[in-house]
Amino acid sequence: MDLKQYVSEVENWPKEGVSFKDITTIMDNGPAYKYATDQIVDYAAAKDVDIVVGPEARGFIIGCPVAYSMGIGFAPVRKKGKLPREVLEFEYDLEYGTNVLTMHKDAIKPGQRVLITDDLLATGGTIMATIKLIEAMGGIVVGIAFLIELEYLNGMELLEGYDTISLIKYES
Repeated sequence: MDLKQYVSEVENWPKEGVSFKDITTIMDNGPAYKYATDQIVDYAAAKDVDIVVGPEARGFIIGCPVAYSMGIGFAPVRKKGKLPREVLEFEYDLEYGTNVLTMHKDAIKPGQRVLITDDLLATGGTIMATIKLIEAMGGIVVGIAFLIELEYLNGMELLEGYDTISLIKYES
C-alpha cells in the first residue's frame, strides 16, 4: 500500500512557507491506519521489543496501537508538568528557544528493549530528547519508527547509530 496517497498536504500551515503533512487522513482510513500499524509491529517484533515509548501527542497515536497489537506496554513522554509522579527531565533546543520533555522515573526498567514511535521525523530534536530519557533509565533503544520522514531537514543525521524505519519519505 502506498501510504503517501493518504497523507494530506496543507500548504502554508501553520505558517507561510510550510507544507504540513497531515496524518489524520491515514488515521481516519481504517485499512491505511491498520497497514501502517502492522508495518511498525512487524519491525518491532523483529527487534524483540519489550515496551513502546512515544512523545506526545502524535507518538501516542502511532505507539499505542503498536503496543496493543504486540501485547506490551506503552510509556508516554510528555511536556513538563503533565505527568503526576516523579519524573526525569531533558531540556533540548528548538529553532527559537528550548523545550523540556519528561517521563515517569520508573517507566523504563534497566535493560528493557525500547521502540520509540512518532508520526514525523523533522530535525530530530524531540526524538533525541526521548532517547536521552530512555537511556538515562537504563533502557536500550532498539528501534525508532516514524510514519513520515522529512529527509530534507536531515533529522536522521542526529539519529546516526540508531536503527530506524520511516514508512513515508519526502525529499523536499
